[in-house]
Amino acid sequence: MPLPLAPNAFQRKLTAAQNEGRRLVAPLIGFPGLNMTGCTVKLAQQNYGEHYKVLHAIAETFAPDVIFPLMDLAVEANALGRFTVFPETESATVPKTPFSLDELTRIRHINVAFDTRILGYVETVKLMSIGLPDSILKGAYIIGPYSLAALLMGADEAAMATVLHAEELHWVCQFTTEVIQKYARLLIAAGAQVIVILEPTAVMLGPDQFAAFSAQYVRHITESCKYTGVATIYHTCGNTMPLVEEMAASGVNAISLDSPEAGVDLAQVALRVPSEVVIMGNINPTGKMLTGRPAQVEAEVKTLLNQMRPFPNFVLSTGCDLPQETPLENIHAFLRAARHNHRP
Repeated sequence: MPLPLAPNAFQRKLTAAQNEGRRLVAPLIGFPGLNMTGCTVKLAQQNYGEHYKVLHAIAETFAPDVIFPLMDLAVEANALGRFTVFPETESATVPKTPFSLDELTRIRHINVAFDTRILGYVETVKLMSIGLPDSILKGAYIIGPYSLAALLMGADEAAMATVLHAEELHWVCQFTTEVIQKYARLLIAAGAQVIVILEPTAVMLGPDQFAAFSAQYVRHITESCKYTGVATIYHTCGNTMPLVEEMAASGVNAISLDSPEAGVDLAQVALRVPSEVVIMGNINPTGKMLTGRPAQVEAEVKTLLNQMRPFPNFVLSTGCDLPQETPLENIHAFLRAARHNHRP
């Protein structure tokens, strides 16, 4: 019988916060940090020194409990040679291009560990590990297996394949999982303490398809991460209420969910998933945070904290990455409400 694993850094920090009578606060605030240094999305995503400057400014200004780089869903597909567009003021995107299963034979031999964009994010995490305070956990993003498969095949084609060509889609998801695990190992070696698995495209799947083509492959990633003492978080945008049991069953430490406006009720989620799975969310990133006043943001945060008061396995966050235009005073209001107006 294997010995139980020691708590990872995320679990230890959560326990310490509970003992202190406070919530962990981990808003996804990479993009607003660009305005603090005068950087652009393109520059930060392709120059790890500039990227680190953004994160350092965020850490100094807001001191979140967990800090994450800028969210970037194109890294792994770009490393596999897919055509990628790099706008100056928006995240990189992967336009749909023709794909056949024959391509797997060719791209299977690509060593993504030598990709310059992959290495840029690895170096960013390394700088975070060296330069940011020990009190802040260092996070990193990887794409989910199904979402990467959808970038390779096309989102519509991947969705149809869940029904019409399931065996072929499993081949693609097995391959994408291998690629993602290689990237995750590089991030962990660089000092990442929390790995967030971004699976936005899978929200269009039903529970059975989600379990088959996303969650079972995410479990491979979580199994490899947990033996390195690194926490894993499953993040899926949109209305994930039909999927939360499958997300929790994947072995992750936490599930990160979208806003009430997307259809997510965190209190209901807390009743449906095991208590050892942390629930993160879910202030709307494009609601009061973006367009409201600080007092409105504080009121929204207090309402969510009150709703989640019975659940110790809750970490306050935003439903997704905040837009670059988010007023900094609203981020301060978010943190102020969490730190000074609530005790679990």
